[in-house]
Amino acid sequence: MKHLLSIYILVFFVSCSAIKVSYDYDKETEFSAYSTYNYYPDMDTGLSELDTKRLLRAIDSTLRGKGFLLSEEPEFLIGIVSSSFQAPRNNTVGVGIGGGGGNVGGGMSIGLPVGATNIKREIQFDFVDSQKDELFWQAVTVSSLKENSSPQEREKKIRALVVKAFEKYPPKK
Repeated sequence: MKHLLSIYILVFFVSCSAIKVSYDYDKETEFSAYSTYNYYPDMDTGLSELDTKRLLRAIDSTLRGKGFLLSEEPEFLIGIVSSSFQAPRNNTVGVGIGGGGGNVGGGMSIGLPVGATNIKREIQFDFVDSQKDELFWQAVTVSSLKENSSPQEREKKIRALVVKAFEKYPPKK
């Protein structure tokens, strides 16, 4: 029984912190033609300055590990946009009351939301060919946002997000 409870707790925490990623890309793109990158100048990511630095460091580290080089004359540019939103609550408790007498009856019920508000952050990564100015790959991540996280927690979360977002780049055709 103890092991079963431990598994439920683990699944609960893993599911709460899941990073969801959706991908899209131009199937005509020859991804092997790209080996150097840079970021759009004066890019406004929508993140705090410190989180933007963490994000760029994580991207540089991840892409370097895949054999890409940061360059002043890049073959593709990376654009980053983020936004926060409140996700709908998935948990409710139903409360109802009813009664009757003889041939007459009636009732009423309502659903009450349970739990704290769930703030999510969406970060979109666009890879754009620097010569053609055409989008050729995109990843959109959605994850939980905790504003009161420590710097170490933020670093860890951002690194995990980038690894997850870029794990399917370049795509296998």
